[in-house]
Amino acid sequence: MSYAAITGWGKCLPPAVLANSDFETLMDTTDEWITGRTGIKERRIAAAETSDMAAVAGRRALAAAGITPDDVDLVILATCTPDRLVPGAAAMVQEKIGAGSAGAVDVNAACSGFIYALVMGTALVRAGSADRVLVIGAEKLSTWIDLRDRSTAVLFGDGAGAVVLEPSDVPAGLMASELGSDGALADILTVKGSGTEALVDGTPGDTRIEMEGREVFKRAVTTMGDAAARVLAAAGLDLADVDLLVPHQANARIIDATARRLGLGEERVFTNIGSYGNTSAASIPIALTEAVEQGRIAPGSDIVLVAFGGGLTWAAGLLRWGERIEPVGESSAMLPSSTESGMELIRRRQRAREASWDG
Repeated sequence: MSYAAITGWGKCLPPAVLANSDFETLMDTTDEWITGRTGIKERRIAAAETSDMAAVAGRRALAAAGITPDDVDLVILATCTPDRLVPGAAAMVQEKIGAGSAGAVDVNAACSGFIYALVMGTALVRAGSADRVLVIGAEKLSTWIDLRDRSTAVLFGDGAGAVVLEPSDVPAGLMASELGSDGALADILTVKGSGTEALVDGTPGDTRIEMEGREVFKRAVTTMGDAAARVLAAAGLDLADVDLLVPHQANARIIDATARRLGLGEERVFTNIGSYGNTSAASIPIALTEAVEQGRIAPGSDIVLVAFGGGLTWAAGLLRWGERIEPVGESSAMLPSSTESGMELIRRRQRAREASWDG
């Protein structure tokens, strides 16, 4: 049997930081209130586009794998914040990294998107339809932040992460996975007016994140915990075999509750939400990359990935790490330069949004 091992990894975080103290000047909130309810201390705000961040993370993952863009057969980009609806942002990434012979496709499963994309890429490699697949999660969620709503505005940040999948005769990569969705609950986490609904009445839609926080919290904890348990069972493992849980970084309380539901101590849970906030489909590949960099992942580690997001979607996977934890090479890829601060970027976007509503 052929497996689809992760052989390269990389991340891209925009340099502009928006701290909780900045939000204190933008709305009625405090650092204590935000930190206590979410675990977030700061997040990154991108001046560049989603495809720019995805391309940088992708190039860094390719360098870590020791392959070139010409070696890539397919680019799968998980995002709910593409540069445009047409063409898909994956096509832009393909051009920006120079993978001229690769296919390219977007996947939108919101915060669960990276695991969805990883499952798809794994299936193609294991079937022999592709030898090297670049799987990326990238988001520019600051696009949808509305400063009038403190319950959602403080949660989200921008960034990208990527992995390379290649065939392996040694058991590595996804050993088991589960994908799910409940479309009846689509409206409890949504950006209305962002698609064909936008011009139904001839006016632009009110494109901003809307979320019923308590409902999302309740369903996220139960769904992620149960899905994680099922993929462990499908892989023939139990909780004692788990080396690390890498959950979607939505809220520190959700992460803690999910870990308790699974009976995992904090030493076996990776968390970086304090530095980046909720980066949706980008959160798991960013976390995976940092877990490798920090020595939290060893050759052969059994890692549980789990996510929950708009749709309502959920996804879980049992990932077995391969033999290599050191990158083959490094990339010098960087984002286009910008001098705007996180505060300046978010204020400019809010002014533009409010002008579009007034117009």
